[in-house]
Amino acid sequence: MAAANKAVLGPLVGAVDQGTSSTRFLVFNSKTAELLSHHQVELKQEFPKEGWVEQDPKEILNSVYECIEKTCEKLGQLNIDISNIKAIGVSNQRETTVVWDKLTGEPLYNAVVWLDLRTQSTVENLSKRIPGNNNFVKSKTGLPLSTYFSAVKLRWLLDNVRKVQKAVEEERALFGTVDSWLIWCLTGGANGGVHCTDVTNASRTMLFNIHSLEWDKELCEFFEIPMKILPNVRSSSEIYGLMKISHSLKAGALEGVPISGCLGDQSAALVGQMCFQDGQAKNTYGTGCFLLCNTGRKCVFSEHGLLTTVAYKLGRDKPVYYALEGSVAIAGAVVRWLRDNLGIIKTSEEIEKLAKEVGTSYGCYFVPAFSGLYAPYWEPSARGIICGLTQFTNRCHIAFAALEAVCFQTREILDAMNRDCGMPLRHLQVDGGMTNNKILMQLQADILYIPVVKPSMPETTALGAAMAAGAAEGVGVWSLDPEDLSAVTVERFEPQINAEESEIRYSTWKKAVMKSMGWVTTQSSESGDPSIFCSLPLGFFIVSSMVMLIGARYLSGMP
Repeated sequence: MAAANKAVLGPLVGAVDQGTSSTRFLVFNSKTAELLSHHQVELKQEFPKEGWVEQDPKEILNSVYECIEKTCEKLGQLNIDISNIKAIGVSNQRETTVVWDKLTGEPLYNAVVWLDLRTQSTVENLSKRIPGNNNFVKSKTGLPLSTYFSAVKLRWLLDNVRKVQKAVEEERALFGTVDSWLIWCLTGGANGGVHCTDVTNASRTMLFNIHSLEWDKELCEFFEIPMKILPNVRSSSEIYGLMKISHSLKAGALEGVPISGCLGDQSAALVGQMCFQDGQAKNTYGTGCFLLCNTGRKCVFSEHGLLTTVAYKLGRDKPVYYALEGSVAIAGAVVRWLRDNLGIIKTSEEIEKLAKEVGTSYGCYFVPAFSGLYAPYWEPSARGIICGLTQFTNRCHIAFAALEAVCFQTREILDAMNRDCGMPLRHLQVDGGMTNNKILMQLQADILYIPVVKPSMPETTALGAAMAAGAAEGVGVWSLDPEDLSAVTVERFEPQINAEESEIRYSTWKKAVMKSMGWVTTQSSESGDPSIFCSLPLGFFIVSSMVMLIGARYLSGMP
């Protein structure tokens, strides 16, 4: 029986899916795209000051090793030979910034996560140096000047961390987004590790010219970033190097397997959802929420607050494809916040049960602008609010409002995308961990008032990385020919409310968004100065008190 299994499976491809909240390693059958096994490890986030978000790069790396080891053990238990793994792809949280010492392999500071807000004054100072009639940063990169992207995070590290400054002076420093850090470590680290990134991740740094597909000298001079610390930019599908397994890892059979696919997580999901045609779009629900629309081989610049970004380049000699993107900072992170900060749920899955109990927010609206508002507003002064509270409001209504908030934010982005593209989407393809929540998916269909289509295998981010790795020249175990791609079974959610009710709820949400803006000044957001509270409206304290009271009632067992 075991021999028959091995004969049927054929070549396998592994994928590292390194996200903000967790790391996973997944193994797919390259002929059928079937997920055979995987393992997941949750990651810690550190919040040293108000608005700061960091992670330990070594914890990220060790979580990758652990996931590879555990997945290989599970495959062994299934009688699947791991020597059939012919390639490995990497997908990663984007923009998160790591600087490390190339001689020792040690990180020089924690990874500064994409959500981090410490660079707001850096952004404001840089903005003053951009001519009003010539925003060369946006025209070259497709991105607004924002705390979101890597260049300003790297600028902050160079300005504020002596270990980083010294390593740069002594030519020991290497910079990279998480993909670069992982590929360098997995291909040998200080002993010959490959320092590279792909075009999708490079396009999120704000140092990369998305037209020439090269690091841009003018941008590097503007941000005062030394070009020698930047990784080599490669396509999303080619052999970067071979796995050199850490001595701590039992899965020695992966030694020598090529790492041959690399895509930022949202581009990987676009590939995994098979959005290869101009106008196809997908929305991924993870820590944040990201809607990407393939615009083909042309850059489309948004007039409604969206980003222009590189979608993928699937081979050294293959053309580059672009996308319009709408980015929401807080999606799944709001569920984690309800669990970890307020304690009104014990597990992330419990939110669906609470929301189902009431079936409505009862007029309660939640704007989770914990890191300001991203698309389409790009408003760093915004902060989270819960409004419309009455004495009747309970934790179930807040749970429901949190799910609705994810859907309303997606609606705002979809509206902007429809205006930019001129062709409204007739349905929305979705993926990511939150899509397991059926209440959320139904709410999304109701609020968008179009069908929501979810693949039965939701791990499309990892699948995209695996496809890129398996299709690489020199590997060739995965065909990207449309005729060879496996048909995907889907679950479809149709709108169940009338259009008028959908519009009323959406317009009330927009009213709440307006109230969330202008809460924070630069000084207070960067210093974490307690005096910020002296300037906040009374409503802030009323809302805070209500939320704390609800949390306390829950924790004490009161209804």
